[in-house]
Amino acid sequence: MTEPTVHDDLAAGRALVADACRVLATEGLVDEVLGHVSMRVGERSLLVRCRGPEEHGLLFSAAGDVRLVELDGDEVRLGEGEGEGGFRVPVELPIHTEVLRARPEVGAVVHAHPPEVVLCSILGLEYRPVFGAFNIPAMRLAGSVPTFDFAGLVRSTRRAREMVAVLGDSPVCVLRGHGLTAVGATVEQAVVRAINFVALARMTAAVAATGRPARDIDERDLADLPDLGSAFNDDQVWRYYLAKARQNKP
Repeated sequence: MTEPTVHDDLAAGRALVADACRVLATEGLVDEVLGHVSMRVGERSLLVRCRGPEEHGLLFSAAGDVRLVELDGDEVRLGEGEGEGGFRVPVELPIHTEVLRARPEVGAVVHAHPPEVVLCSILGLEYRPVFGAFNIPAMRLAGSVPTFDFAGLVRSTRRAREMVAVLGDSPVCVLRGHGLTAVGATVEQAVVRAINFVALARMTAAVAATGRPARDIDERDLADLPDLGSAFNDDQVWRYYLAKARQNKP
């Protein structure tokens, strides 16, 4: 299992979270100013993508948009100087703080609004392993992703804890009519998991649109599919998406 990464270099952490936001926007998981990424920093703080007074959206995220948030019991506040320039934490910050409180192995949280995931949640479609080597990590998410049956903003600690209870030890949770929350030991892993789950949702919606039945892949085929490990499934894939986002930088 990949160990959670704890960053002492705040500058590097800010740059990484900003890169993650641009990747998510490039891949269509977030649009305009909605969605956010966080990264654990030590035991009592996190870096999170915030909004400033001249907000231009996640596609244009910069390291300066990522601010340090401190946790003190149930109290959450921006670190000293982090609110300068009019920066504010996301309304749904409790998604991040409560996941990090409950899951010590998690080092990063992604909250995004992919249209394909929203569509599947509206229709109540089941995520099934209907493909194999096409995308092995995405296929392995089938049947393991729970749905939080609440379509409003997760802006209170109470509501976030309800979501966390539904998430359990899963890597991804769907929020009905809203989007998804994905977690990982690292920012890179959380982002790639979110992208993989969208690939599964996209295929699920496409199959449903045909009106034709689809069978799950055979058990013997499933047994033949290898786990290529995080170095391949997360790190190399992340580098591809990051290079793509940088090449297409507005």
